[in-house]
Amino acid sequence: MTTYDHNLFVIGAGSGGVRAARIASGHGARVAIAEEHRVGGTCVIRGCVPKKLLVYGSHFAEDLVDARRFGWTLGDKGFDWPTLRDNVLAEVDRLNDIYKTTLSGHDVHLYEAHAELLDAHTVKVGDATVTADKILIATGARPLVPDLPGAELGITSNEVFHLDHLPKSLVIAGGGYIANEFAGVFHELGVKVTLVNRGDTILRQYDQALRDRLLTISMTKGISFEFNCGFERIEKTATGVRVVVTNGDPIEAEMLLWAVGRRPNIEGLGLAAAGVAVNDKHAIAVDADSRTNVANIWAVGDVTDRVQLTPVAIREGHAFADSVFGGKPWTVDHGCIPSAVFSNPPIASVGLTEAEARNQHGTVKVFTSDFRPMRNVLAGRNERSLYKLVVDAATDVVVGAHMIGPDAPEILQALAIAIKAKLTKAQFDETVALHPTMAEELVLMR
Repeated sequence: MTTYDHNLFVIGAGSGGVRAARIASGHGARVAIAEEHRVGGTCVIRGCVPKKLLVYGSHFAEDLVDARRFGWTLGDKGFDWPTLRDNVLAEVDRLNDIYKTTLSGHDVHLYEAHAELLDAHTVKVGDATVTADKILIATGARPLVPDLPGAELGITSNEVFHLDHLPKSLVIAGGGYIANEFAGVFHELGVKVTLVNRGDTILRQYDQALRDRLLTISMTKGISFEFNCGFERIEKTATGVRVVVTNGDPIEAEMLLWAVGRRPNIEGLGLAAAGVAVNDKHAIAVDADSRTNVANIWAVGDVTDRVQLTPVAIREGHAFADSVFGGKPWTVDHGCIPSAVFSNPPIASVGLTEAEARNQHGTVKVFTSDFRPMRNVLAGRNERSLYKLVVDAATDVVVGAHMIGPDAPEILQALAIAIKAKLTKAQFDETVALHPTMAEELVLMR
């Protein structure tokens, strides 16, 4: 019988890879993991966590204004970008250390080097060559930069957390969640923001009512939007960049942020040498159990381009480790996954949109609550929240829930349990409201 250096070798120490390594080791496997950047992956190092901290920081711009209506007397307010930036980066450092400690505490050997497959069982990692019985690829994805003249003049979400200073003006290319989240953050921090999208809508995967509401609120706040604008080239100017588009006048700003999608990290992994197949999405092709076409190689997370969300990668890594090393096989259900956009205000959604529900179920019932949160009323803000439930008329099962308003993601997490459990609208109606809250609207819709 062949003897290998490791039972499992994981390439990529992001959320999915770390979870898989930890659980596999807990099942008794000899595990090693390789990471060429920092342990923690996109979410911890240059994604969800630092982004959410910037969102928190930007909210004080409106909170300090609203505080006066609640009786607070404030002096002159000012904002210092380096303070927020450095505190956020310090938190990232802390989390990176925690992830390393977690791996060490679970007897997972960490190689802080690039890993490349030489064949299906052999990995070149830094200057070393090691063998493994089973291999898991969890290298994630990176921001996509389009192939056009001058594209290198823009930055991506990887660099946005390290800016020396805040620009006076910013063009954000894209219409997805990253574009809208950073649009809200930088606008609140005093930057003139223009969002340029080659399509005709933002957040196309979300329910139309929420998209329309966010667009209206964002424009009212002062964020500019340019739709149906393809990008021709980016030119350097004395004060920044000029974005030349196919439909409209050139747009000038101090800085350009690319937020036009993400691309799986498959380059330099030696996939061809190991015989691992790639699909038409430039991602590693896997089955429902995250297995590639090579019997002893699996892949999880964004590198597979199934659902690019951190909790999904974590579940995929956990399922792999339990199934392969723990004798407890299970697969991840990629349906009914809740998601959020930490825009200003935030959006949260789970299940089917109204359009999807009509396509799948035919006749549906739609319940909405369009209201001004109590805090906004006293603060003198006209900003309104919108909650929406989509119900299959034949069964009364709530098949979708969609929200935009303060704390929408926090509220929706609990609501997602009800949608996943296939509760009916009648059961929602039977639930006593918790008053006074925004969430009570979910059980008061008639």
